[in-house]
Amino acid sequence: MAEGLADADIVMMLRLQTERMQGSFVPSIREYFHFFGLDKAKLKHAKPDALIMHPGPMNRGVEIDSEIADDLNISAISEQVEMGVAVRMACLDLLTRGGN
Repeated sequence: MAEGLADADIVMMLRLQTERMQGSFVPSIREYFHFFGLDKAKLKHAKPDALIMHPGPMNRGVEIDSEIADDLNISAISEQVEMGVAVRMACLDLLTRGGN
């Protein structure tokens, strides 16, 4: 994570699907978060003004710490999720109209 986050302007976290948390894919949620979840300690490797993104829905405490996700000074997650719906609706509208 430190190498991947080094000097990052934007940190895009992705959702871990719950079916991947079962069985042998992930030893435990706690271990996954320890190695791959975004927390303040890991975020220090990114640029100080890095923007945090996540397409939602979030598994808090798994992919991302709630303190970071809810920090409106660094997190664009709520806006990203809100705008994502509008963008998908516009794309579907355009596709169903045949691109006209």
